[in-house]
Amino acid sequence: MAWNTNLRWRLPLACLLLQVLMVVLFGVFVRYDPDADAHWVEHKKSRNGSSDLDNEFYYRYPSFQDVHVMIFVGFGFLMTFLQRYGYSSVGFNFLLAAFGIQWALLMQGWFHSFRDGYILIGVENLINADFCVGSVCVAFGAVLGKVSPVQLLIMTLFQVTLFSVNEFILLSLLEVKDAGGSMTIHTFGAYFGLTVTWILYRPNLYRSKERQGPVYQSDLLAMIGTLFLWMYWPSFNSAVSNHGDAQHRAAINTYCSLAACVLTAVALSSALHKKGKLDMVHIQNATLAGGVAVGTAAEMMLMPYGSLIVGFLCGIISTLGFVYLMPFLESHLRIQDTCGIHNLHGIPGIIGGIVGAVTAACANSNTYGQKGLAHAFDIESDNWSSSTQGGFQAAGIFVSLAMALVGGTIVGVILKLPIWGQPADENCFDDAIYWEVPEDEKKEALRPEDPTLKPAEP
Repeated sequence: MAWNTNLRWRLPLACLLLQVLMVVLFGVFVRYDPDADAHWVEHKKSRNGSSDLDNEFYYRYPSFQDVHVMIFVGFGFLMTFLQRYGYSSVGFNFLLAAFGIQWALLMQGWFHSFRDGYILIGVENLINADFCVGSVCVAFGAVLGKVSPVQLLIMTLFQVTLFSVNEFILLSLLEVKDAGGSMTIHTFGAYFGLTVTWILYRPNLYRSKERQGPVYQSDLLAMIGTLFLWMYWPSFNSAVSNHGDAQHRAAINTYCSLAACVLTAVALSSALHKKGKLDMVHIQNATLAGGVAVGTAAEMMLMPYGSLIVGFLCGIISTLGFVYLMPFLESHLRIQDTCGIHNLHGIPGIIGGIVGAVTAACANSNTYGQKGLAHAFDIESDNWSSSTQGGFQAAGIFVSLAMALVGGTIVGVILKLPIWGQPADENCFDDAIYWEVPEDEKKEALRPEDPTLKPAEP
């Protein structure tokens, strides 16, 4: 079977079918939350509200804006480091996120906001949908440059579904605290993506090796994504925390962790180079690891110095991962991780889960106050104990890993079918496969396909 990357029918059909499905499902199931409904006037009076400013919109929308920018601008531009894949990095991220937020509103709505036969959506649902899509963007980083947009839509469909199930297990059944999603977003997304790219292993990817690296302009463009993510990460980790001290604390903890992470990432990047030079890959990625690792414990009493320690360690560990672990995974375990998501999201996500478990296990009324402890961990039973909470927090890490590995394997096998228009090994990491590009770019873009290479059998 020859490679066929012509998506003239496959991509339009996939997009239109999925969007028609969304329209039908939204029509049947989705309605406005009381805070967004025209009956808000009566609802406000029933809650003894005196002003429209009591509406949830005014508390959550600023955080929603920041998270939305992170998903569509931050993640999109962070992946533009590939010299000939800028259109696809931003464009495909845009596509999968636009579809993913719709499917996430439905999936998360059925689990968390289903009332009297309807899913009631408000601004907090929009934030959680963005969180869900953030996990998909993480996984996208592992397969970047090696898959078609049709494959990405299929991956998004399944990953959003699995994410919602995993999130329900952790937050509703195990009742873990994971404000910034170290476990639900980063750990799950990273190991799901790594498993998919492992299944989709390309033995002849070296034929596209010269396009897998950056050029000066592409690295600078990717740094824009880094800065957007770095600036807005405090909003990301605090967006759905309880109003008041929890949200305030989550922003402070994230702010401190990110700041410390930058210094240690820069230090390690320079120390590991023979001439003490900095590597832009480390600065683009490892400087963000502190935001990932502080996510679970963000709204807990981690203390500012604790946040600094978390960021300090993650800047070191993430940079070491890029230098030593990433080449090892590719050469020995056949994991071709384009963006190094294991170092930015996978390992820091696990660290975040561990930090959250330890911090929860150490929680006590002396630190939180009796009412503060009950409020922070939603304690409704006299049987609650900090050690039990810590145990459930730790269990959440293993559940997320299991869901990611099993789900990633299944989805990887589906995506390996040679019907989705994926590129040949010698034409990976190139916009010209799926985009109209300027003529001067076309001249250097595509190589003739090697007829001896065939799509890998599923």
